Amino acid sequence: MIKVAIIEDNNTIREGLAALINGTEGYKCVGSFGDAESFLNKVASIELNVALMDIGLPGINGIEAVKNAIHKNPDLNILMLTIYEESEFVFDALCAGACGYLVKKTPPARLLEAIKDANDGGSPMSSRIARQVITAFKEGKNIFFTSTNYDLSEREISVLNLLSDGYNYQEIADNLFISVDTVRHHIRNIYKKLHVHSQSEAVAKAIRKRII
Repeated sequence: MIKVAIIEDNNTIREGLAALINGTEGYKCVGSFGDAESFLNKVASIELNVALMDIGLPGINGIEAVKNAIHKNPDLNILMLTIYEESEFVFDALCAGACGYLVKKTPPARLLEAIKDANDGGSPMSSRIARQVITAFKEGKNIFFTSTNYDLSEREISVLNLLSDGYNYQEIADNLFISVDTVRHHIRNIYKKLHVHSQSEAVAKAIRKRII
């Protein structure tokens, strides 16, 4: 029995996926979540083989959720199921630890095959996604190992490190012996340099790009 969790904010899609999985012999939906936070709170305590993860989730996005989930359960197979086909999303998801990448228009039979493939140790991808990966390697793009600090200062990197550890603004200020206003100033600069709009996005991108 392949035990599957669904992380998808669209109720109709989530319920349809659950019905497909529960209605197929050898598959069972053991969790259905409308946001990443709910899933991450349960991932260490439920028996699970494969997670179907959307990217455009409220709160913590799917790519950041992949990294957090694998940290909690290293044996988990996470299969992205999203509308996004752009290379940036594909490579960020794979770098975060996803084992495969499918788009939502994938036929139900193919989706079930992909879940089984992921559970068996494979890396299922939509054909167009696979072509992007192959093309990138043919062109010699070192996408998976890109490292740049985006012109962040040492102090800004220190702030990012503390953010990633869950510190709030006051705790960051106390650790770095600076004011809370200065912390806010650094975080505004971090957002601008990383082209992000939230703490979770900043931390996720910093980890993916090996800044921290």
